[in-house]
Amino acid sequence: MKVALAGAGAFGIKHLDGIRHIDGVEVVSLISRDLDKTREVAAKYGIGHVTTELDEALARPEVDAVILCTPTQMHAAQAIACLKAGKHVQVEIPLCDVLADGREVVQLQRETGLVAMCGQTRRFNPSHQYVHRKVAAGEFAIQQMDVQTYFFRRTNMNALGQPRSWTDHLLWHHAAHTVDLFAYQCGSPIVQANAIQGPIHPTLGIAMDMSIQLKAANGAICTLSLSFNNDGPLGTFFRYIGDTATYIARYDDLYTGKDEKIDVSAVDVSMNGIELQDREFFAAIRERREPNASVAQVLPCYEVLHALEQQLQRD
Repeated sequence: MKVALAGAGAFGIKHLDGIRHIDGVEVVSLISRDLDKTREVAAKYGIGHVTTELDEALARPEVDAVILCTPTQMHAAQAIACLKAGKHVQVEIPLCDVLADGREVVQLQRETGLVAMCGQTRRFNPSHQYVHRKVAAGEFAIQQMDVQTYFFRRTNMNALGQPRSWTDHLLWHHAAHTVDLFAYQCGSPIVQANAIQGPIHPTLGIAMDMSIQLKAANGAICTLSLSFNNDGPLGTFFRYIGDTATYIARYDDLYTGKDEKIDVSAVDVSMNGIELQDREFFAAIRERREPNASVAQVLPCYEVLHALEQQLQRD
C-alpha cells in the first residue's frame, strides 16, 4: 500500500515513525509548506517524492491513501480533496473546526465508499483500550471521567517546541479527544454539555482556559479542565471512576486508584497509539470495512463541540 503524508511537522513525524513498523505500507510522497525542511525529513525516511502541493501528490496514480497532519483549519477541505481524488484518507484530529465542513466530509465518504478516518488517538492507546474492554465485558461501568488537559503554550509552538504558523484551539482540538473518548468508553451518546472559558488572549485570539461538563444518556458524567496557561506537568490525565474500580491513565500508562501500575503491554501489538491508529486505517482499507474512529463515528463529537461553541459565543 502506497501512502502520501501531508505535514512534516511534529505529528507527521510521529506517523512516519509508526508506519516504519507496519509491514506492506510505504510512504511514497511527503507534502509540507517548507520544501527544504520537507526534503530533510524525506531523506531521513527514504521518501522519494516531495512537494508543497497536496494536489500534486493526489495526482500520482500509485498513491492509495493519504494521511493529513496539517493545520486544523485545512483538515476538512483537504479530506474532501482526497476523497474526490479517489484516495482513502486519515485526517488527524480534529476532523473540522466548522461543523458543516465535517458533515460534508461524512456525506462524501458515504457517496464514495472510501475509508475516511479521524485520528482520535485515545481510542487506540493501550491504557484506554484496557478500560474499554472492561466496559465491553460488563466488568466495569463508568460513573465519572475526570480529565485534565494542560499545556504551557502562550505562543504558537508545536509539540517539538518549534514555531507554528497557525493557532491551536482548546475546544476544537484538545477537547475533541475527551468528548469523543467519553462517549466511546461509555457506549452512550452525550445528551448534556456545558462550557465556560477564561479571558481571550489578546494576541492569539483564543481562550487559554476552559472547563467542560458532559453527561451521557446512561447517566455517566465527565468533567474536563483545559489550559494553555499551565506551567507545570504537561499533558492529559484521565481518571475513570466506576462501580468496581478507579483507573488513572497517563498517556500510555495505566494505574489503579491506589497508584498501582497496571501492565497494558499485552493489550495490543504496540504501545504506540499513533502506530495502532495507523494500523487500523490500513487494515480497514485492506479488509474493505469501516474503521474504528471513522468520520461517521466521530461526527457526534463535533456536533457537541459546535453546540458548546455556540453557547460560549452567547455567553
